Amino acid sequence: MASRPDDSPRRAAYEILLRVDEGAFADLVLDTTLNRSQLDSRDRGLVTELVYGALRLRGRVDFALSRFCDRPLHRLQPGVLRLLRLGAYQLLELDRIPAHAAVNSSVELARELEMDQATGLINGVLRALARGKADIDWPDASNIRRYLQHVCSMPVWLSKELMRLLPNAEARALGEALARSAPYSLRVNTLKTKRDQLLTALAEAGHQAHACSYVPEGILIDKRGDGSLPGDAEGWYQVQDEASMLIAHLLDVQPGQRILDCCAAPGGKTTHIAALTDNRAEIVALDKHPQRVELIDQGAERLGCSSIAAREWDLSEKPDFLAPASFDRVLLDAPCSGLGVLRRNPESRWNKSAVNLRELAVLQRQLLGNVAPLVKSGGRLLYSVCTFSWAETDEQVTTFLADHPEFQLEDLREQTPREWAELFTEKGTLRSYPHRHAGMDAFFAARFRRLD
Repeated sequence: MASRPDDSPRRAAYEILLRVDEGAFADLVLDTTLNRSQLDSRDRGLVTELVYGALRLRGRVDFALSRFCDRPLHRLQPGVLRLLRLGAYQLLELDRIPAHAAVNSSVELARELEMDQATGLINGVLRALARGKADIDWPDASNIRRYLQHVCSMPVWLSKELMRLLPNAEARALGEALARSAPYSLRVNTLKTKRDQLLTALAEAGHQAHACSYVPEGILIDKRGDGSLPGDAEGWYQVQDEASMLIAHLLDVQPGQRILDCCAAPGGKTTHIAALTDNRAEIVALDKHPQRVELIDQGAERLGCSSIAAREWDLSEKPDFLAPASFDRVLLDAPCSGLGVLRRNPESRWNKSAVNLRELAVLQRQLLGNVAPLVKSGGRLLYSVCTFSWAETDEQVTTFLADHPEFQLEDLREQTPREWAELFTEKGTLRSYPHRHAGMDAFFAARFRRLD
């Protein structure tokens, strides 16, 4: 009897990758599939590994497959290529799965999916890869463009972006970091507990964890135990990368202030602001999608954040319901290419292009122009993005200052802990990178002070 997506981890991974190829987001489809499945924890982990790994390292996998397939990969039927990529990822990256299991399961899955005509091809290519993978002529690091493409799994346009941004050695290090899986980190909800207490609870529950390098609320999970993390239902923590945790600190929020979070969903930074102000600030949170506004409300309720008022608004339109110069702090964590979080959204490697960067830069400039008038005299506007492209970062700073002489760029090094100094550029803007800064995501932030 053929297996179903809810009882076969490889079938589930295949179905998720099919949906992603059709335009769905990997994390959303994965969550939906696992929530409805009957898979045990080990198989659920395998599904997650296969989906994220096959997407993250698709370039590397395709390079290896091309050495053993007698026809161009782009001429294969999409379903056949999807099966080959799943099998090849297991052979190349998962030592705990025997080669014969990776090959045989791929062939059996082809039969289940009624691709009987392709079983011979799949069997032959994967067996040849299993025998010859140690002899693959991987590009040498001295050829940085080919190395980024075929070893670090970067599409051509993204390889060029890294090479423009950084010297070759650093571009290679960043590419290698983005080819690895992302760390799993938590922000302790200080409205309900303390970091030491949560670390103790994690250890008692069989999880290995340690404090993050920079943010005082951060915890990095080194190895999960068999059970769930303690404190989830109680709202003791929020899953959040350490780079993302930096943003609320850089906004320099204080109790009693009126604060605007412009593109707030799903609400991680919003609830962090509430915690840093001990629920004693007035926080307005906006997002253009009503379902994502619901996520903000749900997160605020779970974490005990009583100072947040969320509502729907598309900030490509001027927010006429908000009075000019009425906020002490404004956070614009703008829509962006997400290049800094490719490890978490690996499909972005393959569904974005340099054209998208230019389009997003236009939108970011528009959003900055629409929210700037809301900042009080002496107030701060923090612009942040989880990317590293020049058009979305330094170029936005230059353009904003030219368009808005009433604002001045602040040096973030002057008001942050000394041990954070390595996170900032010579201009005092934030630029975090996974290869430099304890594995955290790549983020950029610039803070502007209104003078008039």
